[in-house]
Amino acid sequence: MKNKIVIESLSMDLLRVALGYHRGSIKMAKRFSDEALKRCSEVQTSEVKPYFSKILKKIKTTLSQKPQDRTAEDALMYSVLCKNYAKRYLS
Repeated sequence: MKNKIVIESLSMDLLRVALGYHRGSIKMAKRFSDEALKRCSEVQTSEVKPYFSKILKKIKTTLSQKPQDRTAEDALMYSVLCKNYAKRYLS
């Protein structure tokens, strides 16, 4: 149950990152990017599917890079993947 809340929160943080970069609010996007990185470390990887552990690593890599044009799109994609995972496997 704890993982579900953390992953859903991660999904929302990633959505806010995507919206921030899209709107040009870099400060907001960076703040939520930091929150998303914290959430990634809160997920208990031993309790999730192996493919989702790989997704978490990719999220960390994407958010740790300098902001680029693709960061907003990648954050949105990972937001949807996290939301779908929580809905399907952690209900």
